[in-house]
Amino acid sequence: MSMQTGRRVGVAFVGMGGAVATTAIAGIEMIKSGSNRLDGLPLAGLPVAGMADYRDLVFGGWDLNGDDLASAASGHGVLTKQDIENGAQVLKGITPWPAVGSAKFCKNIDGQNRIVAKDHREAVSVIASDLRRFRQESNLDEVVVVNLASTERWPDLSDPTLNSTAAFEKGLDASDEAISPAMLYAYAAIKSGIPYANFTPSVAADVPALLELAKEMNVPVAGKDGKTGQTMMKTVLAPAFKARALHVDGWFSTNILGNRDGLALNDPNSLQSKLNTKGTVLDSILGYPVEDHLVHIHYYRPRGDDKEAWDNIDVTGFMGQRMQIKVNFLCKDSILAAPLVIEIARVLDLAKKRGEGGVQEQLSTFFKAPMVKNGHGPEHAFGKQEKMLRDWLGVN
Repeated sequence: MSMQTGRRVGVAFVGMGGAVATTAIAGIEMIKSGSNRLDGLPLAGLPVAGMADYRDLVFGGWDLNGDDLASAASGHGVLTKQDIENGAQVLKGITPWPAVGSAKFCKNIDGQNRIVAKDHREAVSVIASDLRRFRQESNLDEVVVVNLASTERWPDLSDPTLNSTAAFEKGLDASDEAISPAMLYAYAAIKSGIPYANFTPSVAADVPALLELAKEMNVPVAGKDGKTGQTMMKTVLAPAFKARALHVDGWFSTNILGNRDGLALNDPNSLQSKLNTKGTVLDSILGYPVEDHLVHIHYYRPRGDDKEAWDNIDVTGFMGQRMQIKVNFLCKDSILAAPLVIEIARVLDLAKKRGEGGVQEQLSTFFKAPMVKNGHGPEHAFGKQEKMLRDWLGVN
């Protein structure tokens, strides 16, 4: 268990009614009600001074679906009825705040629980006032925003609106269509001095305009796209193949999943955003392009949150002999993701406490497409990422 700080830290989720957020909240509420099960929480037990305790986390957030979290959670099928009764009853009393949505950016996910705003500026001010109210009503020392919303389509990154803070400000005034809902939340958080993490493949705080703003305001930001299952395995295995001089000739990856994430990815534009973050990992670790690196994601409703990630890897070894490795990871997607989200929030809060703003590269281990500080390529190899985080935490 981390050292007790007694600091109350609010975690505001964008997409609070989703499977990952409801799982994270239920898990922490079970710890608060006496469970000592800290399995799956990567930073549990590390003696890090000043890091918020799991029991000191308080949750709020936005969702287009206004159902209370117990109903939302039973719909996702990750938590059993017993889980919801056993320490997570608090879910019944939590309903998400109205959210900003856009069918243009995320076609397959919509809902009635919407922020009614006449323009971007008004949407941003509603988000900022939600955060102020959350801080006051829950008597919080700090707030962190984590994006868990459904994947948006890829924007035009060359659009001038996204490339400088001044242009972005003008874009907000003009309700520029280049600005996505994810960017509105990121801007509102950063402008409010609140650390922001993007656990989705959507483009948000990683546009130059918002990176500039985060640096200028000294607000910690991190992302993007949580590294939970298949990509985590890649970043563990690829360095081993490299170390053993096994040449990767091809890597075929397929995923089947039936949760809301899968439904959002059934839209080709949202799917492309996901593939953009999954695709670059191998070449960077191995140091050469894997020409036959194929990644497929299929929405398959009966599977629900129990994702299956299947990999076939073709390698060439000594004397040109060819071999194969098969990996079949039967994941519980949200059970892998929820603890990472919790740890990201705790580390961002600590970064703010330490006065360290801008991109928090030490969180790379939790992301498929880690944001970096000075324009160099991201580190993808799992072992190196892990060392980076532990060095920053001071626990080696």
